[in-house]
Amino acid sequence: MLDATEFRGPLVVTAAYFGLWCFFLLGLQRGTKYRLVARYRDEGQVFDRYFSQDPEMLAVDRVVANTHEQMGPFLVALWLYALFVSPSQATWLGGGYVLLRAAYPLLLGKRVSKIQTKRVGFVTIPAYLLIFGMLGVTVASAFGG
Repeated sequence: MLDATEFRGPLVVTAAYFGLWCFFLLGLQRGTKYRLVARYRDEGQVFDRYFSQDPEMLAVDRVVANTHEQMGPFLVALWLYALFVSPSQATWLGGGYVLLRAAYPLLLGKRVSKIQTKRVGFVTIPAYLLIFGMLGVTVASAFGG
């Protein structure tokens, strides 16, 4: 049987990631939607949430979707690393990943534009390296590497 106290760190990291995703979903995305509805109404227009090409809504949708897309790979890598390599190292690596993910909307900006790809690379490249690094070390340790 596993000692649950050993895995408090990865548990906190998991909760922090889920909390961040909920903030993006319920705070950032929802808040942007209602702000845009009011702005469009004040301008005498109707905001169509799902068919609008509003650059602010597109940017927020991208933040939520990207965070959700990366949830599976990140959590699998985090927990495999915690279970088979080191819970404390998983905590530090996972904490770094959550901080990078929190910076994603800041680097993406409020509107979708062509420059965003270069800026978000400062988050996505290290984030991918953390995921693949944790998986790589875990697989290597499983095969005696």
